[in-house]
Amino acid sequence: MAIIHLTQDNFDAVAGQGLVLVDFWATWCGPCKMQAPVLEQLDAECGDSVKICKVDVDEQPALARKFRVMSIPTLIAFQDGQVKATRVGYQDLESLKDMLK
Repeated sequence: MAIIHLTQDNFDAVAGQGLVLVDFWATWCGPCKMQAPVLEQLDAECGDSVKICKVDVDEQPALARKFRVMSIPTLIAFQDGQVKATRVGYQDLESLKDMLK
């Protein structure tokens, strides 16, 4: 499954069902750039069991505020729309898999 870019318009519909990992990031953020290939790898390994999504905090500041994102990258796992786990900063593949358990 491809990584989904979320906006105010589609966030609730996408993150509201199933297991979803959302990466709050920005184009200028070095650790965010390091996180991207790890998310691609996780997406390839997990297939349809989890949706991997990204929110550009510069383009979607209201979503960043809603989830109290103060530092990036911030990764939030949702289960059926409810926050399951939150991690701030670069996360390796095993840490991300652990978040989704």
